[in-house]
Amino acid sequence: MPVHVLVLHAAVIFVPLLALGAVVYGFVASWRPKIGWAVGLLAIVAPIAALITMLSGTEFYNRLLSLGRVSPPGKVILDGHMANGTTTFWLTLALGVVSLTLVVLTARNPRALPKFADLGFALVLVVLAVLSGYYLYETGDSGATAVWGTY
Repeated sequence: MPVHVLVLHAAVIFVPLLALGAVVYGFVASWRPKIGWAVGLLAIVAPIAALITMLSGTEFYNRLLSLGRVSPPGKVILDGHMANGTTTFWLTLALGVVSLTLVVLTARNPRALPKFADLGFALVLVVLAVLSGYYLYETGDSGATAVWGTY
């Protein structure tokens, strides 16, 4: 069984958890002391899961191509799937970096930042969370189409 098929589930779990945790952390300062450790951990684990998924997918794709197991229409679907996966990784990495930055800046005092900076972080987190979730969905949908669709 290809490694990609196994590790992709880590990204499917950790990326949405990071997105949700980051948005809550960004907007609900009173919860920061309670969930900061989890958001910080997810900010590290989710991008790593996305990276491993992307790299294992690239290896799987290259192996399928070398074995001649991809039809021309299937290659188009897989190319889209890989582009979505790459975008998912970069967005998840950005979400992780911004989340971890906010956690570090507010670890000792949940209200350490000026209001405008706090709101700015929260809005950036929402945008990155939505985009990460959207591309994660698109990646999964195109991957499912590649596996189960007809082409």
